[in-house]
Amino acid sequence: MNTHAGGRAPVVLFDLDDTLMAHREAVALGIAEQVRHHAYDADESLAARRWHELEERHYADYLAGALSYEEQRRARAIEFARAFGEELDDAAATEWFAEYFERYRGGWAIHDDVEAALDAIDVALPGVRFGIITNGELELQTSKLVRIALDGRIEHVIASGALGVAKPDRAIFDAALERFARSGPAVSRAAYVGDRLRADAIGAARAGLVGVWIDRHGDIPSHDDDAEAAALGVVRIRSLEALPGAIVPRLSA
Repeated sequence: MNTHAGGRAPVVLFDLDDTLMAHREAVALGIAEQVRHHAYDADESLAARRWHELEERHYADYLAGALSYEEQRRARAIEFARAFGEELDDAAATEWFAEYFERYRGGWAIHDDVEAALDAIDVALPGVRFGIITNGELELQTSKLVRIALDGRIEHVIASGALGVAKPDRAIFDAALERFARSGPAVSRAAYVGDRLRADAIGAARAGLVGVWIDRHGDIPSHDDDAEAAALGVVRIRSLEALPGAIVPRLSA
């Protein structure tokens, strides 16, 4: 491995879902198939939006420790099915979610701007090391990387489920950098790229990394988030095509 001067190398870390993997698209595909399978009377685009809202709310409860991983899955299934007149007990909710998950898994795909961005960063930053920090379960997130054929390019996966702390807590970013420092050249500078402004980009910037918000959908941040991002020097991009130009000058300094 080539490194920068002094035996140090830059590190570029990524979120996984909706940053490298097209999670939202896979969710929409999976829930549309689930709606058709159960013959729910539902507009599929509205159903996908409703499922996304439930995912956000119940997964946040899991990250906060209010629900177990399986409980948040069952809660999402129960609440979604109830809106269409189907009552699920815990066993039925577990089965329902397993059905949905197989449909969701069938839609796993890489965003089409990922590989070119990684290639460009590789060329511009010799010795660069890539990693993942994800609020998720390690086994599941690793299986996604294998499915989208990125496992060979990612050196470490740091998952909240294994670590016991989640973004935007500084501890998860510190743990990632410590993992890289133990396993190879000292880290010169590091950047973190994610699709959530506060949890990803602001959290990373607070921890001393270059925080990059990939805003694929043109979201409008809150006034407080926008002001804090500006104060921390968070970089906002709409596609990973812009990532090399955004971070190479900062990681080369």
